Amino acid sequence: MSLGATRRIRETVQTWAEMVKFSHSIFALPFALMAAFLAGRNIEGRGWPYPGQIGLILICMVAARSVAMTFNRIVDAQIDARNPRTAQRPLPAGKLSLTAAWILLALAAITFAIACLGFFLFYDNTWPILASGPVLAFLCGYSFTKRFTKWSHYYLGLALALSPLAAWVAVHPASVGAPTLLLMAVVTFWVAGFDILYACQDIEVDRREGLYSLPSRLGPAKALWIARSSHVLAVAGLVALGAAARLGMVYGVGVALAAILLLVENSLVRPGKYDKINVAFFTINGIISVLLAACAIVDLLGN
Repeated sequence: MSLGATRRIRETVQTWAEMVKFSHSIFALPFALMAAFLAGRNIEGRGWPYPGQIGLILICMVAARSVAMTFNRIVDAQIDARNPRTAQRPLPAGKLSLTAAWILLALAAITFAIACLGFFLFYDNTWPILASGPVLAFLCGYSFTKRFTKWSHYYLGLALALSPLAAWVAVHPASVGAPTLLLMAVVTFWVAGFDILYACQDIEVDRREGLYSLPSRLGPAKALWIARSSHVLAVAGLVALGAAARLGMVYGVGVALAAILLLVENSLVRPGKYDKINVAFFTINGIISVLLAACAIVDLLGN
């Protein structure tokens, strides 16, 4: 392969990485790790997940998110081109071809399937590979929801909530129970809440394009109250999870700090004032996910 061809491939991959925003994996990945350690308590004679299981979970998480994000960018390319906020994304701006995007999506899907197969080959767990296809289909399905329902934010929340469920099933499927469902509920309401905040900046575009979102259909004031209510439910779920999973003081401190951060996050976004959405969406939520997972894992390892 020539030097020029190698450089073009490298530039294509770099552009794709920019498009799918690997850094945003910070939202769901910590919850998957949290679920893995909760499930690992049930591994007899060990009490925590195997390093190989953690490695496969990391690969699955990044690959599955890459599939979902690439598919979303492909489906929304024309809409993104008509939105000043998104017009410079790689596909609408012509920095990445549609063919290249499909090829990279396929490679991410294959990587995901191979990692899922690893749980069967090394840990005799068939659930990940059996569920791999339906999981990817569900994740990609989000890309169409904004075209017919204003509750698409909750579909996105549930899509990300599959990450802790999948991690739990990958580590110890027999122990799936109430704590698993509570963790899924937490992620669903947390993600839906901050996605509603994020959607406020595209109200006019969504209305012009005939798209559905809570801010564009109900107005920002009502939508923001729904977001706040969702975050209240997320905090309530975290408290219930602590009781159901018998987590201790360190986790409790993490929940208290997360509640404070959610309060700050919601105070930053008000009807007509969206200049601090990036701080609320990216920075604060990234801190929340890492903080909660770290406190939960420290708590589990200390018991």
